[in-house]
Amino acid sequence: MDDFARLLKESWTLVEEHRKRLSGHFYARLFLLDPELRKLFPVEMTGQGDRILEAIVTAAQVVGDPESFDEYLRSLGRDHRKYHVEATHYETMGVALLDALRSIAGDGWNLEYDQAWRDAYAAISERMLAGAAADGNPPFWHAEVLAHERYGPDTAVLTCRALQHPLSWKAGQYVSVEAPRHLPRVWRTYSVANAPNDDNLLEFHVRTPKGAGWLSGALIRRVKPGDLLRVAAPMGSMTLDRSSERDILCVAGGVGLAPVKALVEELASHNRTRWVHVFYGARTAADLYGLAGLQELVAAHPWLSVTPACSEDPDFDGELGDVPDVVSRYGPWTAHDCYVSGSARMVRATLRVLAEDGVPPENTRYDTFGNL
Repeated sequence: MDDFARLLKESWTLVEEHRKRLSGHFYARLFLLDPELRKLFPVEMTGQGDRILEAIVTAAQVVGDPESFDEYLRSLGRDHRKYHVEATHYETMGVALLDALRSIAGDGWNLEYDQAWRDAYAAISERMLAGAAADGNPPFWHAEVLAHERYGPDTAVLTCRALQHPLSWKAGQYVSVEAPRHLPRVWRTYSVANAPNDDNLLEFHVRTPKGAGWLSGALIRRVKPGDLLRVAAPMGSMTLDRSSERDILCVAGGVGLAPVKALVEELASHNRTRWVHVFYGARTAADLYGLAGLQELVAAHPWLSVTPACSEDPDFDGELGDVPDVVSRYGPWTAHDCYVSGSARMVRATLRVLAEDGVPPENTRYDTFGNL
């Protein structure tokens, strides 16, 4: 297994800096092999290749950890049912992937690398297909938008109700969302910002990233109450360990507040003994859109504390600086279960602070949608 993982990572260095070319070659070959597959993808392909490649890279990175490898891929297979992917499509994608890798890697590619990726893709597709086959739920749920609240020009909170079958998720998980009326076949992941409930209600916190965010822009500016969204199977491992007796640290940046809010709501249903410390950071006080809601939870639960921080607002009456730096001023956090959510840069900086503080890696959970 060690040699297998080494070959995958070693060969990936040959193409890592050429992801755009790799993506372009992959899709060109895929649609040449099966033109009907083009109908499964959005009209505008920008960004789609990066998500596919990130999934492949993640799978390759955890191949040395069989338990994580299996769990991740089965979950990915359940999620990919929303694209109407079938077993024959996996075979075609495998041919296109190997062809793209060989072409972009050039003379550095060899038979050992080729066989390693063949074996890896066979294991990946096998587990994804098994995960899809084992899920008795629909490939996606329709969810009606019940409320839409704007917070400034680039942030909104949407409250939706999943229709059809009950949607089962754990606090801290995320789902893929599509707005078929506005951007058909364009999916993006959003954390569910509330704990599971009997009313099948889901809350999403949406912010438009700079230079991107087509779907986020539509959810903020075009979607209205009464519209229907599509929501795919829940994913993610930033969930509570109910068997733990350790106190809890939550660090949230921007709309990374969403899963942290869900975790706090879940704790409110049963927690009696664990202190929970939430650090919530943004650029300015106006960007702390969820602070009032957190303060209401603090008033109701004596075990909860919230420390807001602003990095670019010198007049803010609270902690100043990036939230990872603020977290480092408190602590120690060595005896805590730690949950981190936000941009890749913010998560990376917070993990560094926790590592320097001596927090064991197994006591830290996070999900991020960028490159760590």
